[in-house]
Amino acid sequence: MSKKFEQWYGTGRRKEATARVFLRPGKGRFIVNKTPLSDYFDRESLVMMLTAPLILTESMDSVDLYITVKGGGKSGQAGAIRLGISRALVERDAATRPLLKKEGFMTRDARAVERKKYGQPGARKRFQFSKR
Repeated sequence: MSKKFEQWYGTGRRKEATARVFLRPGKGRFIVNKTPLSDYFDRESLVMMLTAPLILTESMDSVDLYITVKGGGKSGQAGAIRLGISRALVERDAATRPLLKKEGFMTRDARAVERKKYGQPGARKRFQFSKR
């Protein structure tokens, strides 16, 4: 009768970006914020970075991804999507966790921009020193 609707979910964060990744059985389609992946990310390096977990687990052509991402820039969004994809893959098949963890895809990259300090032009840069 009615086939059970399968969907796996993963949340990813990086810098100021947050991604919600929905993984469904399919033919390898990527939809990011209601647009195709190639239209959303113009840099090939970002596309390679966020598809790495799917290539590693050999599930590139067997799943469709529906992604909503907001905040941050393109690089942070790509990192957030990669973490979300990894978490969704683990939810789908727990046996892939050691493989993804070994490659570092299950770890949230906690690096963020350091805040600017008072009396300085930036976080670390100092104003030029004058002795006289």
